[in-house]
Amino acid sequence: MKPGLSLRISQHLALTPQLQQSIRLLQLSTMELSQEVSQMLDDNPFLERSVEEAEREAFGLAHADTPVSAGDRDFEMAALPGIDYAGVVSAADSEAGLSSDDAVSWDGDGSVSLAPDDSEWGGDAPARGNNLSTDDDLDATELARNQESLQSYLHRQALSLRLGAEDSAALRFLIESLNDDGYLEDNLTELVRALAGENEQEFEQLTHHFKVALGLLQSLEPVGVGARNLAECLRLQLLALHGNLAFEPAHIDLALRVCEQPMEVLARRDIKRLMPLVGATEAAVRSALAMIAHLEPKPGRRFVDVERNLIIPDVLVVRTGDAVTPAFQVRLNPEVMPRLRVHDVYASALRGHKASGSDAANVVALQQRLQEARWFIRNIQQRFDTILRVSNAIVERQKSFFIHGELAMRPLVLREIADELGLHESTISRVTTSKYMATPMGTFELKYFFGSGLATEAGGNASSTAVRALIKQFIEAESTTKPLSDNQLSDMLKEQGIECARRTVAKYREGLRIPTASMRKQL
Repeated sequence: MKPGLSLRISQHLALTPQLQQSIRLLQLSTMELSQEVSQMLDDNPFLERSVEEAEREAFGLAHADTPVSAGDRDFEMAALPGIDYAGVVSAADSEAGLSSDDAVSWDGDGSVSLAPDDSEWGGDAPARGNNLSTDDDLDATELARNQESLQSYLHRQALSLRLGAEDSAALRFLIESLNDDGYLEDNLTELVRALAGENEQEFEQLTHHFKVALGLLQSLEPVGVGARNLAECLRLQLLALHGNLAFEPAHIDLALRVCEQPMEVLARRDIKRLMPLVGATEAAVRSALAMIAHLEPKPGRRFVDVERNLIIPDVLVVRTGDAVTPAFQVRLNPEVMPRLRVHDVYASALRGHKASGSDAANVVALQQRLQEARWFIRNIQQRFDTILRVSNAIVERQKSFFIHGELAMRPLVLREIADELGLHESTISRVTTSKYMATPMGTFELKYFFGSGLATEAGGNASSTAVRALIKQFIEAESTTKPLSDNQLSDMLKEQGIECARRTVAKYREGLRIPTASMRKQL
């Protein structure tokens, strides 16, 4: 094969560094954005948190104040070789809602009053403890930090026990082996074997110490901690009721016998099958089941770190209209917006510095970091502006939900919002993932307001969310002795004019974590 030269014309998509960062910031959750901001503050000397309070627009974005001159911007852009900022807009630019000028300057879309500057952004009055509460309320995040873990609570109780070194070490080991619910999932023999290895003498000694430690662990608060399964957890709690004058010993003993039966029988509340198994009357079995129902199946539940499950809304929806003409105001949550600005002293010093000789490379590197800081601030501006635009569109389309609740939810798909705002569906998907809206009806992920439609007899569509709410309503009103089957629920929906197959009903019911009719039946 002979070597030769040839010309070939091709097209390809290119993502500018600013666009890559914009797309990445858009899909981050509030917690992830906070981590990203902290990382950028550590890495970039030109970026700092604002300590000054800035005047706010009604929806929460700060005014701009110190614009960057065109000359300074061109000077800094020239320091970034290999990036063509005058190029055509790529398909990815369109997906993120950017224009060809956005790589240099972003002026918003008209819904937010901003100027393309590097000044303070996100400034606000001192943050209150809670997004929707008064100043006297405690911050949920602070409560989470102050909450004692299950392990710490048990270790503190263990300090009051006078134990030998071996028993104390075994108890500490078991405490650290508990899961979040307070159960000891690992087999005791396997734990000991992992420590003792093939040494049989050491295995027997450790087994003794671990059995002693397990008994001590199960005597600690909360009652039921250290259980290996649900039956043992319930048994430990029932045994602790002995001596309590509010409970008769005979009733406690009967409840213990009920807990010894197969868990599937107990879960179905199959009274007719339990009666011969425990040798008691129907009334006595019902009383025992009522006692068991008041026990805690997850002793460690109240110690679970709430900070991991803490939801901080990105958007706040407030009802402003009256009962006749209801209206809703949508605004960003000021507590989730970082208060950032470019370090004025450092930026001014760099602009006034004339590089020469060996300093030229260092100056170019610093100019890159300065522009990186400006990009970061503008991309965060755009992120919150896009969230606000999408949230406004959602509230406008789902206005009936905010007035009447889930049953009034209308079908909505990503393309409808994308077409209305002139964005790509992937951008709407990024915006609605892990972003939350606090409303008068509760706090919901933005994705919650999207749902497919089911055909109705009238020729329209019913939202899948509304159908789920209707199924839940039917089940809540059913007879406990004759619960509704999925076929019956499907027929009831058809009577309401909604075509919903039995398999679809089963899928929605499982999504609501509602058991089958046989599991809901009380015999």
